[in-house]
Amino acid sequence: MDEQSTEIISMLDNIIKDRGVPKNIRSSLEESIDILNGPKSITEKISFIISILDDASTDTNVSAYTRINMWNLMSALEGMKNSV
Repeated sequence: MDEQSTEIISMLDNIIKDRGVPKNIRSSLEESIDILNGPKSITEKISFIISILDDASTDTNVSAYTRINMWNLMSALEGMKNSV
C-alpha cells in the first residue's frame, strides 16, 4: 500500500471511530477502505471515495461536526487527486 492510501485510511479511520457516526455511514466509510485496497488507480479510488463521502455528508443523521470532518477529508482528497 502506498503512502497516499495509508494517509487516506488514517483520515477515514478518524471519522469511523467517532461514536456519533451512524452505522450506515460507518459502513460506507469502511467500504471506502476496501476500495483503497482494490486494483484501480489511485485517482479512481479517490474519486469513488469522494463520491461516497459526498453522499454520506448529506445524510440528515450526521452531526455537524462529522459533516465538517467529511468535507475536510473531501478537500484533502481533491488536493491529492490534483497532485497525482
